[in-house]
Amino acid sequence: MLKNISNKKINNTTPALKISNLKKVYDNDFVAVKGIDLSVQQGDFFALLGANGAGKSTTIETICSLVNKTAGTIEVFGHNTDTERALTKTFIGLVPQEFNFNIFEPIIEIIVNQGGYYGIKRKEAFRRAEELLKHLDLWDKRKEKALDLSGGMKRRLMIARALIHKPKLLILDEPTAGVDIEIRRTMWKFLSKLNAAGTTIILTTHYLEEAENLCHNIAIMDKGKVIENTSMKQLLSRLQTEMFVLDLENPLSEVPHSDDFIMSLRDANTLEVELDKSRSLNMMFDFFNQNNIRILSMRNKSNRLEELFIELIEKNKEATA
Repeated sequence: MLKNISNKKINNTTPALKISNLKKVYDNDFVAVKGIDLSVQQGDFFALLGANGAGKSTTIETICSLVNKTAGTIEVFGHNTDTERALTKTFIGLVPQEFNFNIFEPIIEIIVNQGGYYGIKRKEAFRRAEELLKHLDLWDKRKEKALDLSGGMKRRLMIARALIHKPKLLILDEPTAGVDIEIRRTMWKFLSKLNAAGTTIILTTHYLEEAENLCHNIAIMDKGKVIENTSMKQLLSRLQTEMFVLDLENPLSEVPHSDDFIMSLRDANTLEVELDKSRSLNMMFDFFNQNNIRILSMRNKSNRLEELFIELIEKNKEATA
C-alpha cells in the first residue's frame, strides 16, 4: 500500500514531467523507445500522438514505473521516479487502454478500494467516490457490477478510479476508444474542466479531432522517436489552407464554380470550403452574395491535424528509409 504522501510542496515552475534520454530495449533486442526528451509543464493539456507501435504506451508505462527503462531519467514534478518511486506514484493517475478492474465487483467498491492503496481512509474514499461518480454520471450505477456496464461507462469508471487520490498528473491512454460520440463529448467536457482546475493531463488518442479540440501542446512519436514537439497552434499554422463548413439557408443541387477557392457539398444544405490563407474571407462572402447563397452559420472543419500528422509520419519514413 502506498502512503498518502503527495502533499509535499512542489515548485510551481517545475515541469509536471521531464524525460531525458529515455530508452527502452526489450529482451528480444527490440528498441521501443530511442533516447527521447520530453517536457510537460504544469497545467498543460498535452497530446502524445503516434501510430501503433510508435512507442507511446511504452513511454507511458515507464513514466508510471510499470516497465523498467533501459536508460535515461524521468522526473515527475521534480522528483526522480528511480529514487522516489513511491512519491511519484502518488502524483500520477493512469487510465490505461485495457480494462483492468475486477468485473464482478460493484463499481463503488472498485473506486473505494483503489483509494486504500494510497492510504485514503475508507470514509473519505467513499466521499470522494460519490463526488467522482456524480461528475461522471455513474452514481446511479454505483452498486452494479462492472461486468454489467456499457463500454462507455467502463471508460468513465477507469477515469474515476484514476482520480480517487487526486493526482496532479492524469495520463489517459486512448480513453475514448470504442465509445459513441455523445459519451466522448461528455468526457471531453469533464476533462477540460479538470484541466482548467489545475490538473495536468497527458492524452494519447487515435481520434485526432480529440487532440485538436482539447490539447494545448503536442508531441508526435514514430518508431520510438519524438519527431515533432510544439504547440498545437504552431503546428496547425503550418497548414496553407483553412477548411470551413457552411450551413446554408436554402439547399443547393450543385456548387457554382470559383477560381479562388475549392467547394464541395457535404449534403444539400452543408457546403465545405477550402480557402488559401492568403485570401480574404470577405472575398469568399462576396462570392456567395453574388450567387445568392445565404449562409446561416460557419465553423472551422475539424481533423485538420490529420493532414499534418500523416505528412510528418511520411517524411520520417523517407528520412529513415
